[in-house]
Amino acid sequence: MAKKAYPLRINESVINAMQRWADDDLRSLNAQIEYVLREALVKSGRVKLVQSVVTELEPIEPNQTPE
Repeated sequence: MAKKAYPLRINESVINAMQRWADDDLRSLNAQIEYVLREALVKSGRVKLVQSVVTELEPIEPNQTPE
């Protein structure tokens, strides 16, 4: 997917809050902004979610070898 650069003017307190959220989620600020925008588009019904990445972890029993 091609990405397009876009200059964004945003309130300083909003960008600071987004940076803290990005830090908590181990994302870059740019990735966090894109994530929030994408989620809002899906929730509002403006775009359809095509693929959702879900990772499930199962505990390994002490005597079980990893697959």
